[in-house]
Amino acid sequence: MSTPPADRRLSVAEARRIALAAQGFDRARPARPPSAGRIEALVKRLGVLQLDSVNVFVRSHYMPVFSRLGPYDRARLDRLAGHGTARVDRRLVEYWAHEASLIPAELHPLLRWRMADVDREAWGSIARIAREQPELVAQTLRLVAERGPIRARDTGAVRPPPRAGHMWNWHEGKVALEHLFFTGRLGAARRVNFERVYDTIERVVPAEIREQPTPSAPAAQRQLVRVAAQALGVATEPDLGDYFRLPRAASKARVAELATAGELRPVEVEGWSEPAYLWPSARRPGRVHARALLSPFDSLIWFRPRTQRLFDFRYRIEIYTPAARRVHGYYVLPLLLGETLVARADLKSDRRRGALVVQGAFAEPGTDRARVARELAAELRAVAGWLGLEQVSVARRGDLAPSLAGELVALAAV
Repeated sequence: MSTPPADRRLSVAEARRIALAAQGFDRARPARPPSAGRIEALVKRLGVLQLDSVNVFVRSHYMPVFSRLGPYDRARLDRLAGHGTARVDRRLVEYWAHEASLIPAELHPLLRWRMADVDREAWGSIARIAREQPELVAQTLRLVAERGPIRARDTGAVRPPPRAGHMWNWHEGKVALEHLFFTGRLGAARRVNFERVYDTIERVVPAEIREQPTPSAPAAQRQLVRVAAQALGVATEPDLGDYFRLPRAASKARVAELATAGELRPVEVEGWSEPAYLWPSARRPGRVHARALLSPFDSLIWFRPRTQRLFDFRYRIEIYTPAARRVHGYYVLPLLLGETLVARADLKSDRRRGALVVQGAFAEPGTDRARVARELAAELRAVAGWLGLEQVSVARRGDLAPSLAGELVALAAV
């Protein structure tokens, strides 16, 4: 097997810096709270902010903006998504992109192939209900058109008895709403306590976006791969396909097409067993000086095999792991320091007490524990202030906890 040219070979350190730069970690956080325009530019750069229902620390879609831009007004992100305004000029819309996600509005037409392929792309009852109860789906659409925006409870349907082993206990009205949302006839006007509020797509997605021609599935998927490639910098085909959860066959085909066309540059990354692809205009900084806590759903780390390849960091979210079997905790955020993931902190916002609680803190092997504790303490103080929490408290769990507690005491005394 021939050795690729030098300009097609990357060390893992080079790949890591490219990835961090592509994700927006190669520049210092602004000295002042970022404007709505800068927040919007970041979301466009990332292409997607994943939503998640867990609120033990902070809603997952808020954290990636803080990680890159520092303290900001969360209401600005809400307004970009149309929350708190009746005007249909929103810049971000919700749809099934990676998972449930906020995406730039201009990406919405690129997911119409998914909307049209509900039988294969959706799951269980969401796909079946239009076949089994078409009259209910039609009635639900009329209800939203006449009374929207509405919540699931407004359909009048009754929640069924709980079923063992089922996370979602949805009634038929909710399933009909979700089918209409998946197929693009309804949109999410906003969320209230994380509950989706539905309205007709005409009242959610701006007209100039709705009126765009529908691209073919291959053309739309190619553009989604381009967005992913720019956001990742350097990536394998599974990395690229996972970003917008493309079917594997489609992901393989689209990546191959873009590579053949020269839009993706095949490269070999040290230690990676799979071929990689470089976005040709990706920045290649000589050094990255970052410090950030990362949500478990941050696009830098959400695809765990890539996280392990880039950072030699094995990361598993343990929310659904029984408490006695958890290694690091319920809601654990890695700490990025410089170019490395150096620690983990299990965080909880005790809003009643006004405290950010560190339920466990763990250093990675081989790190400078004193420096890591100092930097983590500073980052925790910053995030607590952003969330309006007056203090940071540290439990005893984890090898980093004692030195972290000492650093926080020292900061409080300054």
